[in-house]
Amino acid sequence: MEITVSTALLALLSAYVLVLAVELPDKTMIATLVLTTRFRAWPVLVGVSLAFAVQSTIAVLFGRALTLLPESLVAAVVAALFGLGAVLLLREGFSTTDESGEDAARQGVKPVTFLHSAATSFGVLFAAEWGDASQLATAGLSARYGHPLMVGAGSLLALITVAAIAVFIGHKVRGRLKPKLLQRIAGFAFAAFALLALVQAFA
Repeated sequence: MEITVSTALLALLSAYVLVLAVELPDKTMIATLVLTTRFRAWPVLVGVSLAFAVQSTIAVLFGRALTLLPESLVAAVVAALFGLGAVLLLREGFSTTDESGEDAARQGVKPVTFLHSAATSFGVLFAAEWGDASQLATAGLSARYGHPLMVGAGSLLALITVAAIAVFIGHKVRGRLKPKLLQRIAGFAFAAFALLALVQAFA
């Protein structure tokens, strides 16, 4: 029982730390920041949080399905998930394009309804999270630890944390962090997880 609880807490913490590291420099944070420049903070936070909840549930369900497969096959699939995540992160980390959204930031806050702001924020972030590194990480960790609820909770908490940072102090945080460097670090971490899973698959 103690081992099970420890594993569950480890799954929660691992999901939170990994997803937080992945999403801080990701387009998710930038998109939330841009939305906050157009709409009020509270409906944006509600909308993106709901989008994250739905996407985390989808990722957890996919990860849970992986646990029904043979262990070596699961390890291979997990390796592929983390490998794909590493490719996506490293490609963004070493790209020379700038997606800061500064033009949108100059437009200011628009006086629109709570429902409209929340629905728009939900739609943008729901679309942005499909196939995102954090969704791949959530699916992979869910399969690895066998605690889908804890992994999903950790992932969701990390995503909401990132959204809150973007909404309330996004401009200051974005000015002090080096997004490309963080993306590279997260990409190499994903590559290490993929390599470990590959070793387990062929062990």
